[in-house]
Amino acid sequence: MEDRIRTEIIRFITGHPGNCLPDSNSSYFGQPLVGFSAASDPLFADYKSIIGPFHLLPGELLPEAASVISWILPVSTQVRDSNHRQKELPSREWALTRTHGEAINGDLRRHLVAWLEDKEYRGVAPQYSPLWKEFGDTPVGIASAWSERHAAYAAGLGTFSLSDGLITPVGIAHRCGSVITNLVLVPTPRTAPDHLHNCLYHRNGNCGACITRCPVGAISRAGHDKARCRELVYGEAPRQLSELYGVPQTGCGLCQTAVPCEGGIP
Repeated sequence: MEDRIRTEIIRFITGHPGNCLPDSNSSYFGQPLVGFSAASDPLFADYKSIIGPFHLLPGELLPEAASVISWILPVSTQVRDSNHRQKELPSREWALTRTHGEAINGDLRRHLVAWLEDKEYRGVAPQYSPLWKEFGDTPVGIASAWSERHAAYAAGLGTFSLSDGLITPVGIAHRCGSVITNLVLVPTPRTAPDHLHNCLYHRNGNCGACITRCPVGAISRAGHDKARCRELVYGEAPRQLSELYGVPQTGCGLCQTAVPCEGGIP
């Protein structure tokens, strides 16, 4: 079933009619990466102390949970290249990917749940569960009841960066998602020696390119200031660009482009 699920996710994204930049032959996303983790993996319990007690276990979202299916949707080269030239605000292509690409990601969540149910398994997309909530004041800053990035880490798809992103074999410029199911799947091994290994700064201290890419100084050698980042991503950038680009959310992505980890593990 692991191969069938992986094939179905790839088929859905590569064949999605909306996965195409307007007036272009380029897609929003390239071929997805897919990984699996066991719902009983102790790492999910650890997240209640690493992230906060509000972070839900797979079994709290689906009582009969056996596995978590996670995926990475890598942002296409054309979209990434368009953001290279930006110094203060995201490119139009990046903004379209943030709004329309994330809508495609949502379509994938719903499709995979229906696909599993068609095969008489249960599935829940945490992002759409009534239990999902966002918390504005936690020891780790703004956080939610389920982290797609942390689920992807549990599924062996990457490790974390100085900017808090997940650096995967297809880079840090991506959207990610997950579905919890009662289907028993073979977990994908986590092969990195630690949870920060793919980041050059954390590995040997000789990078930090994302620091200079951030237009509001939200990244430093001490880490990522979520509140300052959020004000740009959900405040200033949409205020300046939403009408111009015709989308409600623009994202930013400067720290994910024109950096060594943009399209792979450096």
